[in-house]
Amino acid sequence: MVLLLLFIVWETVAIKSGVPDWLLPTPTKIFYEGFDGWSNFYPHLLSTIQLSLLGFALGLLIGLLTAILLHLLPFIRESIYPLLIISQNIPIIVLAPLLVIWFGFGLLPKMIVITLVCFFPITVAALDGFKQTSNELKHYMIMAGASNKQLFWKLELPYALPSLFSGLKISATYSVMGAVISEWLGAKEGIGVYMTLASSSFRTDRVFVAIFAIVTLSLLYFSIIVLIERWLVRWQLKGAKWK
Repeated sequence: MVLLLLFIVWETVAIKSGVPDWLLPTPTKIFYEGFDGWSNFYPHLLSTIQLSLLGFALGLLIGLLTAILLHLLPFIRESIYPLLIISQNIPIIVLAPLLVIWFGFGLLPKMIVITLVCFFPITVAALDGFKQTSNELKHYMIMAGASNKQLFWKLELPYALPSLFSGLKISATYSVMGAVISEWLGAKEGIGVYMTLASSSFRTDRVFVAIFAIVTLSLLYFSIIVLIERWLVRWQLKGAKWK
C-alpha cells in the first residue's frame, strides 16, 4: 500500500508539474517501457541473474571457509581480521579499473568484484555466530568426550546458523549490486550494460526499468534466503515459540 501510494504521488506530481519524460518519467511510462521492451531487456536480466548467483555462491564459499579458518585458528584471526576490514574500505568503483588492467575483460574480474562485496558480511556473521555458542553445552560435550570436530559440527555450526543467515541476506542483496558494477567493466550483456546504454541516450524510463529490476531481484534473493532459513533453522523458531 505504501508503494502504491508512492507511485500515485509520483504520477500526479510528474503530470501536474509538466516535468519532461527524459528528466523524470511517470511510473506508467516506466512500466509501459518495461513491458514493451521486455524482449530486449530479458537477455540483460538473465545475464545479471547468472552472474550474481555465481558470484554469490563463490562469496558464500570463500566467506564461510574464511570464518571457519579464523574461528578454529585464533592466532591467525588476530592478524587476518584487520585485513578483511581494510578490504571493505577500498571503493569497488576505484578497484574495478585496476582489475581490468590486471585480469582483462573476462569473467575473473567480475567474480572478484562480486566476491569482495559478498564474502565479508558472511564471514563476520559466521564468526559472531560461532562466539554465541552456549558455554554450558560446550562444557557438557567436552565432559562427554566429544572431539573438536564433533564440537564444531554438532554444536558450534548449528548455533552459528541464525547469524550466518543474517549475513547471507545482506550478501544476497549485495550480489545484484556487485553484478551490475562488474558489468560496467566491459560486459556485452547485463542490467549494468543496459543501464549505461539507456543513460547515454537519455532514455530515463529505461534507466528506471533497470533500477526496478535490480530492486526486484534483491527482494527476491532476500525472500529465498528467508524461506531457506525457516526450513533449516526450525529448531530456533520452535524454541522461540516455546519460550
